Amino acid sequence: MSAENTAASTNATPAAPTDFIRDIVAEDVAQKRYPKIITRFPPEPNGYLHLGHAKSICLNFGIALENGGICNLRMDDTNPAKEEVEYVESITEDVNWLISGWADKNLGLVTPHAHPRASTTPDGKLDYHLPAANQNAECGMRNAESQTEAGQNAPLASDHSALRNPHSAFSPFFASDYFDALYAYAEQLIIKGKAYVCDLTPEQTDEYRGAPDKPGKPSPWRDRGIEENLDLFRRMRAGEFSDGARTLRARIDMASPNVWLRDPLLYRIRHTAHHHAGDKWCVYPLYDYAHCLSDYIEGITHSICTLEFVVHRPLYDWILEALDLPRPLPHQYEFAKLNLAYTLFSKRRLMRLVKEGVVNGWDDPRMPTIAGIRRRGIPAAAIRNFAYNIGVTKYDSLTELAVYENAIRDELNASAHRRLAVLNPIRIVLTNIAPGETIECHATNHPGNPALGSRPVSLTREVYIEADDFAEIPPPKYFRLKPGGEVRLKYACIIKLDEIIKDASGKLVELRCTADLTTRAGQPNVDRKVKGTIHWVSAAHAIDAEVRLYDRLFTVAEPGADDNYLDHINPKSVEIVTAKLEPSLAGATHADRYQFERLGYFALDSRDSTPARLVFNRTITLKDTWAK
Repeated sequence: MSAENTAASTNATPAAPTDFIRDIVAEDVAQKRYPKIITRFPPEPNGYLHLGHAKSICLNFGIALENGGICNLRMDDTNPAKEEVEYVESITEDVNWLISGWADKNLGLVTPHAHPRASTTPDGKLDYHLPAANQNAECGMRNAESQTEAGQNAPLASDHSALRNPHSAFSPFFASDYFDALYAYAEQLIIKGKAYVCDLTPEQTDEYRGAPDKPGKPSPWRDRGIEENLDLFRRMRAGEFSDGARTLRARIDMASPNVWLRDPLLYRIRHTAHHHAGDKWCVYPLYDYAHCLSDYIEGITHSICTLEFVVHRPLYDWILEALDLPRPLPHQYEFAKLNLAYTLFSKRRLMRLVKEGVVNGWDDPRMPTIAGIRRRGIPAAAIRNFAYNIGVTKYDSLTELAVYENAIRDELNASAHRRLAVLNPIRIVLTNIAPGETIECHATNHPGNPALGSRPVSLTREVYIEADDFAEIPPPKYFRLKPGGEVRLKYACIIKLDEIIKDASGKLVELRCTADLTTRAGQPNVDRKVKGTIHWVSAAHAIDAEVRLYDRLFTVAEPGADDNYLDHINPKSVEIVTAKLEPSLAGATHADRYQFERLGYFALDSRDSTPARLVFNRTITLKDTWAK
């Protein structure tokens, strides 16, 4: 049984916090404004998710969980030039890992390649709708027509393990599955006189937009007629024009103080195949246009974004209101993104770390990516607790790394089994134990949870201790092993150093000690006290393992403050040693989490470790070694 799964705290739901977004949702629930609260997590699949995304995942899924609602997982994949299947798969894995056993029952999914169901209201309004298909029979019935159009026959029963099962009938939502609907809505805007085809080049478009302190000027093609605009837009879709030759723009206000309302682009031409939609399209919607309508199509009630989208909200509302849509409109709310000390979250800068070999891939355990976090051995519950405890605000601030690290330590202290390991070994010979003799001792698996029991550890004539647990010339108040001094070998007995053996060059070979076997458990002098207790492993029974000692990747609190962030790489961000481990660790699994006593918390490396060659990663030290 894995250490991670034996602790009750691992998947425990933290007490629901209070914040301004939850207060808004609570008021909407109290006023019965919506039949069900529906949020979404909509990453663009152009990179790996990181800890900042984890905050958003926990907020959106947390609100759904707390209110009996749904949180849709949507791939916001409207830019074919930057998106890849690799990122879709990594995002899916990361979200599943973070919500599994916590909010997976609130996960909203659809059948693969399901398209929104088109309908027309009695008063002639066009509507597209695609609710989650995996949540209940009602949603399934409403979505049946969409699934039939997609050639799927998904069951109507709930399936909360969909992301874990590669053969599941369900998948994340994809904005690219809405391309037909989005295109139809764009034609509606043209027909309403609220959008036009523009022939300005990208450079001219930027020039005409103006600046925050200078109004823009209208495009020469702003007053094109509806029929001409429809014709040109349809020819854009047909592939008649080259990339950048024409765009579709909203007709709003070129003098608006909000530059995002100065006739923003809605569609652009890109003759590029799409990772999900194939080569059907050569015109693609821009994010601001696709974002609000994707929310509407899915029936999202609360669209939660970070603060940089505050200035985009008027455009979000304008598009939805301009179309005069028949169902209730979603509303956008903004919160401050996570800024964590000693950490970078910029995708561009993280990609540079990967491409220039500063780290060994997106899942390097030093990276703030969820893949790297998982590989390092940090439990999902620790991330959820961290996200809940840091709060949700409307102002940017820097979160101390100690807050994050303490959340990890708290979770692992409660859940990790204890084991003995020596990272930098020196040999001890216990001269009063015969060669080949084995004395069985018992070590507790978790001092705070007696129900986890104990395990045998063998005391033999030769054992290993840490090199820094010995000092030939000790400093004042040194209570570990020193000439003529005594220490207790944890779970075993007290030993006394009698002799230091060195080779001809003066290098330490071994320490010869006497074991006081009467101080073992169950023996008459077990209560005899000494000031120092150290860990050890039997030399005869120890197994070798590579241990990677990870530390902070950057040496300064705000590495992204300028473009010279590579100058702040910590040269000691990883140290690799060959350690001696107690033999029970030969049976470790990737789900297990351990505290190597007196050393820190460790987990098997999910990529490189094999039964024949164990590789452990240090997840975190027992204490903050950077604290002043």
